[in-house]
Amino acid sequence: MSTLTKAGIVDYIYERTDKNRAEIKDLVETILEIMKKSVKKDHALLISGFGKFEAYDKRARKGRNPQTTQTITLPPRKVVVFRLSRKFRAELNP
Repeated sequence: MSTLTKAGIVDYIYERTDKNRAEIKDLVETILEIMKKSVKKDHALLISGFGKFEAYDKRARKGRNPQTTQTITLPPRKVVVFRLSRKFRAELNP
């Protein structure tokens, strides 16, 4: 099993279009930047037929340093989760 990377996406599009690699790389970068801004600003990004990215705040919580077993407080943070669309889930699990 291999992981598709940003470079892999650029290569995939490059092989199927007549655009040069630099144009495609800029386009992919722009799309990813739009996605990041959407999650930061709206805390959600919906891509029909694919899924939804949602950001939410996690509260501070107690944790433990596994090396010293010392109890520490983990600070609040933002977390992003991805939920598959029903259509895509049905394609993955026929």
